[in-house]
Amino acid sequence: MRKKIGLFFGTFNPVHIGHLILANHLWQYSDLDEVWLVVTPHNPLKKKSSLLNDHHRFEMVWRLCEDYPGLKPSDIEFNLPQPNYTVSTLAHLEEKYPDYEFSLIMGEDNLKSFPKWKNYEVILERYSLVVYPRYSEGFVEEVFKDHPKITRIDAPRIEISSTFIRQAIKEGKDVRPLLPQVVWQYIDEMNFYR
Repeated sequence: MRKKIGLFFGTFNPVHIGHLILANHLWQYSDLDEVWLVVTPHNPLKKKSSLLNDHHRFEMVWRLCEDYPGLKPSDIEFNLPQPNYTVSTLAHLEEKYPDYEFSLIMGEDNLKSFPKWKNYEVILERYSLVVYPRYSEGFVEEVFKDHPKITRIDAPRIEISSTFIRQAIKEGKDVRPLLPQVVWQYIDEMNFYR
C-alpha cells in the first residue's frame, strides 16, 4: 500500500502553534501517514520583503517537527525554479517519490481561490485535497461541494497569523504562548522580527 503524504504548504514566517495544532490534527485524524510542512521560498501572491531567509524558516519548521514523528519538514521547493507553482512541486515530488500518494492540505479560504491557481484542473484530476475549516467570508464554488477528490476535515479553527506574531514581536509583546518553545528560542536567539 502506498504511503499517504499530506502536503501543508506555507511560508511559515514564523511557524506557530496554529500550524502545529492543525498539522498534528491532520496526522492524527485523517488517513494521512505523514504531514509534510513544505516551506515555500516565495509565494507569487505575497511580497517577499517581509520574509525571513529560507533556511531560517526551514530551521524553525525542522525544530518544530523534531518531537512529532508524523510531521516532516520539507525544503523541496528551495531548488525549484522561481516563481514556482504547486502543480510543478507536485510533479517533482511524484517523480522523486513514486511510491507515495500525495494530497494537498488547504484551508477553505484557499479552496475559494483554487480556480485561480495555475493548472488547478490538473491538480484536482491527479491529487486529493484535504480541506480544513477557516473563518472566512463567502461560499466555496458549488463545483467543489461534493467533489470526490475533496475531503473536508473538521479540524480545530485556530486563528493565529504569522503577520500578527511578527508585528507583536516588533512591538515588544510577549508572544511565547503563540509559538512552540523551540521556535520561540530560535527567534529570540537570532533576534528576528524586532
